[in-house]
Amino acid sequence: MRTIKKAVAILVLSLTLTVSTTTTVEAQCPMCKMAAESNLKNGGEAGRGLNDGILYMLGLPYVIIGTIGGIWYYNRRKEGEEEIEPA
Repeated sequence: MRTIKKAVAILVLSLTLTVSTTTTVEAQCPMCKMAAESNLKNGGEAGRGLNDGILYMLGLPYVIIGTIGGIWYYNRRKEGEEEIEPA
């Protein structure tokens, strides 16, 4: 029970620090941003491709972690079923 209280306290502290110390930042370097904006203004598709690439890189870690978690879950579930069955 004591470790749960410590974990909750650390979580609350880290969330508080994260929320209280946020600053506005630019997501891209100025040259990339300028190139993407000028390309979109001229009717090009490079800016949209850049945004799609960013979303792809953002989502890929979640897919990998989800896959590993799913494999782990099904293997643990399979082990639990084998222990219950009589020999």
